Amino acid sequence: MSVSGSACACRHNPSLPRSQETRERGTMAQIGVHFRATRQLVGTVRASPLLGYRRTLSASADPYDVVVVGGGPGGYVAAIKSSQLGLKTAVVESRGKLGGTCLNVGCIPSKALLHSSHLYHEATHNMAAHGISVGDVSMDIGKMMENKDSKVEGLTGGIEYLCKKYKVDYIKGFGKLGGPNTVNVDLTEGGLQSLETRNIVIATGSEVTPLPPVPVDNAQQKIVDSTGALELKEVPKSLVLIGGGVIGLEMGSVWARLGSKVTVVEFLDRVCPSMDHEITKAFTRVLKKQGLKFKLKTKVTSSEVTESGVKLTMEPSKGGASSTMEADVVLVATGRRPFTANLGCDELGISLDKMGRIEVDPHFRTAVPSVFAIGDCISGPMLAHKAEEEGIACVEGIAGFAGHVNYDAIPGVVYTYPEVAEVGKTEEALKEAGVAYNKGTFPFSANSRASCVGDKDGMVKILSDKETDRILGAHILGPNAGEMIAEVVLAMEYGASSEDIARTCHAHPTLSEALKEACMATYDKPIHF
Repeated sequence: MSVSGSACACRHNPSLPRSQETRERGTMAQIGVHFRATRQLVGTVRASPLLGYRRTLSASADPYDVVVVGGGPGGYVAAIKSSQLGLKTAVVESRGKLGGTCLNVGCIPSKALLHSSHLYHEATHNMAAHGISVGDVSMDIGKMMENKDSKVEGLTGGIEYLCKKYKVDYIKGFGKLGGPNTVNVDLTEGGLQSLETRNIVIATGSEVTPLPPVPVDNAQQKIVDSTGALELKEVPKSLVLIGGGVIGLEMGSVWARLGSKVTVVEFLDRVCPSMDHEITKAFTRVLKKQGLKFKLKTKVTSSEVTESGVKLTMEPSKGGASSTMEADVVLVATGRRPFTANLGCDELGISLDKMGRIEVDPHFRTAVPSVFAIGDCISGPMLAHKAEEEGIACVEGIAGFAGHVNYDAIPGVVYTYPEVAEVGKTEEALKEAGVAYNKGTFPFSANSRASCVGDKDGMVKILSDKETDRILGAHILGPNAGEMIAEVVLAMEYGASSEDIARTCHAHPTLSEALKEACMATYDKPIHF
């Protein structure tokens, strides 16, 4: 029995009066909720080898119940939740500020620049169509950077306040495993501090993957990584992005809106290769309309910093004649790798896979029973919200509860304009696995709200199980896609069908009606297309 089965059993039956069908759907929904609650209770018994452990932790002579190494999204969330559960907790962070890569040099500052650059682009390109004349529009890159920095500073301060509020000890320095129950900290202000603890949670995140032919020097501001791209002091006339993934396309969009001529060099045959191919094809067309150029199936073999910029030598990915390209600035965005070096994992016998990720069991426990790991330093997508979910589930397990992360319902978003959002399986993955499925799509060009605001590029795509109609994946290219995907994530978490969303009333006119119509197209037919 499953919740999705309940949803499927409640499809509209023309032979039943609507009132009777409604009562049956309500009854089955209650059964589904009851089953989910029962499943959670059963899971608590099976998945809680530490039940009762929480009661003994704080009574121990050890100073800490939990020490979290790393204060990024996974780490600080784990630390706060741990303290909320009554465990004496410390978090160790070497950066000097909490929030990790995401808050300091990743998600947050990039979104601030994406928003600022979007406003500038709207003022210079789109407002006239709405009868708004703004005259000569100028841009102050310094002010834009100050705005970005102020947002980061405010949020990092907020996290430090939360740690104080929930009585989490914040220790500034580089933490290293000194034993199964010891974390040695090279303090930022000098000296060494040893922390004794019953449990250690490694949440050290990830770092930029270097590209040897193109060495990064952020200080010089000619060959930069994603961190350096957030600190450019002027808008480059030309910018080459090496890597067509999420980070590269977001930063490329920022500088393209501000006036750079942007070229994306990608080793594979498409951008964002892990995403649904139908969506990435449409996404590439939109980016080309915005002025970005693409050199796909191309690899960079060498680079030379010149007085005026950077000269790149490249060739086809499978080999062939080489060519050169020059740009004012080159952004290396070829991915990230787990930050697990010099943590002392080898000395303790903690296993790493070939990618350098820490190997853990379903409870995030390493080969050492008292040491756990979460976030970017273990397998799975390198996403801040994935790390947060793992952090909460991990410390819930330590405290004797049954933590849970549903990896089939973790969304991903590209914050370009329009945005791209996804959750669950791609169509290619379903085909490869031999899963029979239904597909429904709906274009934003047929959505009334998108037409009103002039954002008609993109589509919603829904994939559901052919037999049960349970939603298996959702992919959105369009305005506010990152907000819209949450509805599907919730639906998938509770095993809903495409018909469940299709029969849920959505306000008119809203962008979310495109999602409703795509679900209608999945199990039957849409109304407005």
